[in-house]
Amino acid sequence: MQPLPSVRVCCSAVMSVSTSSFAPLEAMASAQPTATPPPVIIGAGPVGLVLALSLQQAGVPVVVLEANAAGAMHGDGRALALSAGTRQVLERLQVWPLISPAITPIKQIHVSQQRGLGRTWLKASEHGLPALGYVVSYGALMQALDQRLQAQPDGVDIRTQCAVTGLDVHAQAADIRYDAQGTPATLTTPLAIIADGGRSLEAVPGLQRETKAYGHDALVALVETELPHQHIAYERFTPHGPIALLPNGDKCSLVWTGEQSYIDNIAQLQDADFLQQLHVAFGDRLGRFTQVGKRVRFPLKLSKLQQTFLAHAVVIGNAAQTMHPVAGQGFNVGIRDAVALAENIAATPAAAWGSAERLAAYQAQRTRDTGRGLQFTDFLVNVFSNDLVGVGLLRGAGLGLLSMLPAARSVLVKKMSYGS
Repeated sequence: MQPLPSVRVCCSAVMSVSTSSFAPLEAMASAQPTATPPPVIIGAGPVGLVLALSLQQAGVPVVVLEANAAGAMHGDGRALALSAGTRQVLERLQVWPLISPAITPIKQIHVSQQRGLGRTWLKASEHGLPALGYVVSYGALMQALDQRLQAQPDGVDIRTQCAVTGLDVHAQAADIRYDAQGTPATLTTPLAIIADGGRSLEAVPGLQRETKAYGHDALVALVETELPHQHIAYERFTPHGPIALLPNGDKCSLVWTGEQSYIDNIAQLQDADFLQQLHVAFGDRLGRFTQVGKRVRFPLKLSKLQQTFLAHAVVIGNAAQTMHPVAGQGFNVGIRDAVALAENIAATPAAAWGSAERLAAYQAQRTRDTGRGLQFTDFLVNVFSNDLVGVGLLRGAGLGLLSMLPAARSVLVKKMSYGS
């Protein structure tokens, strides 16, 4: 893809189930005096660009600072699980048609446990949804977002190769210091928004993060199977940790979690032995595992940033909270952060952008969703990733009960699709 036009100058898992949450933001926009400096988004990943496009739709100008070069992430093959709510957001922003050729829908989810009875099926058809979720590569989503901005760049000033080096928040505004290819520069803004996954947080004094390290790693890879996946996603709980298989094109994206020493052993296996061990842990639902691509691993943790800013700065997405990937919630929570903040800004006069009152309202609105997302994923890890005597029977009973309670499955699907 060619570099974006001059607006991108050279300088780097939806608020509720209610459909009213997805009303066009332009209906909420206040008349904004041009003399007011625009909000500045630090980070041009999916969460930052969804926020930028939402503000553009509302008629609010915005500057985006990105450390990487334009298009640097287009080849990133990491799999993202998009919820039904995230699809609604991308449809409203006119991104979905650009990404739909690269999407693999999840029409059913099969949940089970190794060495125990009990299982649950979640089916999109039972809940009036075309799919329970969608799998797409990070790079394909980034390319679609960039393509959307290339087609309609008005009001969004994206400055690539601009690495943030400092953030000073004071009574009236925030000063952002950044390095534009060796040239120091500063932007003053009424609202600095950190949406870069936490890369710039070390440059921000006073931020504190509550972190719970699981002592587990996740190993991710693309695998081929003997039988077609039929658009079914699998969540398999084992004594070592959850294994997820997501349909991705004609292959499956694997997320295999476990204690670091266990993943150490798995990661060092030759391909044939690795595939055999995966078959032992996962079972016969897809026949034999025939091929595995490059294996990548990363440590797992639960963390929540203490939002210490009273005004003029806010942190959203993975920079604000990091969740275990067991339920695929983290990315979608970040998208809901972006939508909620865009609505907050669009409904605020320019003179009050980043005010303590407006940021407090945003935080209050998001606390329930982010808090419950963190609790939900932590609960799943604690209950389903151990082999204590008697726990397996309780897990099996819980999965079996869920399979017999349509109302409970409906609540779970709504939670996974739209958050709290």
